[in-house]
Amino acid sequence: MTRPARAKKNSLVLDGNEIKVRLEAERTASGSVVHVDWLRFTCQLRNAPAPSVDDLFPKPKTTSIYDSAYAMAQIRQVLSMIPDEDFAPAAQALELGREVCQALGEEFSLHPELRKGHDFYKHRWSIVRNDQECGWVGFLASSDGPRQKAQARTLHVNLYGYACTFAAHGWNLRMAQLVDAHEADITRCDLALDFFDGYSGGMERIKTDYESGLCDSGGKRLKCNLVGDWCNGQARSFYIGSKEAGKQTNVYEKGDQLFGVEAGSAWMRFELRYGNKLRVLSSEMLRRPADFFAGASEWHALVLAQADQRALPEPVRCTPRRALETVEAEVYRNLKWFMNVAAPTVALAFHTLGDEFLQFVTGPRTPGRLKAFNTAEIRRACVAAFPKVSILQPVEGYAHAFA
Repeated sequence: MTRPARAKKNSLVLDGNEIKVRLEAERTASGSVVHVDWLRFTCQLRNAPAPSVDDLFPKPKTTSIYDSAYAMAQIRQVLSMIPDEDFAPAAQALELGREVCQALGEEFSLHPELRKGHDFYKHRWSIVRNDQECGWVGFLASSDGPRQKAQARTLHVNLYGYACTFAAHGWNLRMAQLVDAHEADITRCDLALDFFDGYSGGMERIKTDYESGLCDSGGKRLKCNLVGDWCNGQARSFYIGSKEAGKQTNVYEKGDQLFGVEAGSAWMRFELRYGNKLRVLSSEMLRRPADFFAGASEWHALVLAQADQRALPEPVRCTPRRALETVEAEVYRNLKWFMNVAAPTVALAFHTLGDEFLQFVTGPRTPGRLKAFNTAEIRRACVAAFPKVSILQPVEGYAHAFA
């Protein structure tokens, strides 16, 4: 996943002060302590905005760098050099980028240079603020594979936290309208809750909450990951959940990140990251971020209550059909790998090891790609996937192993 380039340390300190002031102003304006800190969405070309008349019929290019239309003229010159078959996606991505900039506020604009794409998109129009990229609109695919061909029929918007933080008040409401207007699918939405003066109990309390089961969800103990200098109690992060499951919370010492550990800042951030792998993310998340933060679990609701924020918890549940399709796809890939790669070795072991064969194939471990699913889901998926895999032939040259 593409992230913006890191700034120098002194710039981070300056930005840290600006970020805090900006977030506090946003709280006052919106009445919500939870804000959207990252946003990605994808729309089909058929639902994307049509190219503007000026792009279809460009005006003569101005040569004055002082002309307010100079940057736009540069962009139109770039468009004029794009092959005909790629022109429509490029122009539609450009128009979508303009709409996104308008929603973000007057400080945002499109960079006139067409840049190399990210995340398997061939090209991107960069969204900039103060000449710093803070997002992009990707279009066309970087290769001709089946997935990339489908991707080539889409446009993708990626807005970094920098864009979300410094956007004009009400940007999230305007962006929600844009998402709905183009029937876009939100693929990532981060909801952040800041405790500028520290969180009672600090990072050790988060660890204790997890160990005592307060962070469990749906009766399950979620995965955790500790990052940073826990021995010396600084620059720490505590991850709960996983990206693969489409819901992950990162609690970290934001002050240490922005100002450096020597500043001794007590600022802590709870960042809830939603992805669309197993879920459908509604545009309502942009309109009511506090409700969706509280809906993540009872523990999230308790954390929000510590910030004196009232909310109506709105959970984002796994979509049964999407979850089923995902586990079946992973099981099929695993069984296909077994047939093409491991089956000859297993067959050989079966014929040569005798009673030791069971020790060879039994054990508690689950393949890595299936660890996100429970045993019942895997069993059902195996029953459905095995008939499809069983028609595959073993790899040539190893047929003797099955004799």
